[in-house]
Amino acid sequence: HLCYEGDNDELYFRDYLQANTAIAKEYERLKLDLWKQYEHDRNMYTSHKGDFVEQYTQKGKLLFTGRYDNK
Repeated sequence: HLCYEGDNDELYFRDYLQANTAIAKEYERLKLDLWKQYEHDRNMYTSHKGDFVEQYTQKGKLLFTGRYDNK
């Protein structure tokens, strides 16, 4: 998996889920539901979880502001 230098969205999302187990469980349920619906369509699977990921990535960035700034 590649990303641009300074693009730490996945880290903020991960950190937010680790700090909020109820949201992590919600994400687990979403992924399982989407897997059943889109087992053979990876693009739709990814697309349909996008809003959830974006919402909690932004919350992670607010909660952990500056955690991954290059110093």
